[in-house]
Amino acid sequence: MQSYGLVSIGSHTGAWLQNEFERFKNTKNILVEPVPYNLTELKRRISNYKNIIIEESAISDKDEKVPFYHVKRDSIGKLKKHWSSGIGSFNKTHLLNHRSKRFLISEIDIEEITINCLSFSSLVKKYAIKSIQKLILDIEGAEYKVLNTIDFKHIKINEIFFEKKHFDGFMKQGEKFNLIKSKLENNNYNLKDVDKENILATLSS
Repeated sequence: MQSYGLVSIGSHTGAWLQNEFERFKNTKNILVEPVPYNLTELKRRISNYKNIIIEESAISDKDEKVPFYHVKRDSIGKLKKHWSSGIGSFNKTHLLNHRSKRFLISEIDIEEITINCLSFSSLVKKYAIKSIQKLILDIEGAEYKVLNTIDFKHIKINEIFFEKKHFDGFMKQGEKFNLIKSKLENNNYNLKDVDKENILATLSS
């Protein structure tokens, strides 16, 4: 079994992870990302880091091959929002719900692909993970499925940084969010809002 510094699920292109790469430059790290064009950029960005593994999958609550929806590469420029490449989801409606006067996404801008999906426990087994210094989840509403399946009796995770805004549907927080908050607190995590969208859970010493 091995200790890892950073495990990032939903790593996008890695642009916003640069500070984490430096923080964990002396540890083994895993970046998980399923979208092909994001993977191309991610591989380019980390090419000088020999301590980073890329897992070309998504993480959920079971091992399976599933449909996955993301903004077409050719539509990113048209939609004029750089973040549009990072809203891929198991649910096509999740992408369409982002539509606004300044983000005119439609069905023709969405591509469906079939991706490999692993459970968190399968990820742990695949890479013999004993502990993680920081787990990051930015997976557009699938955070609940991952966090709900983590058995904290069998793995130590010092910090968990996760997006909270889509826990119970698009821009909704409710029962699922409260269940995860309770689970983390019951496992000795202190929770702090980082901003309106994200939470940092820190394991008490």
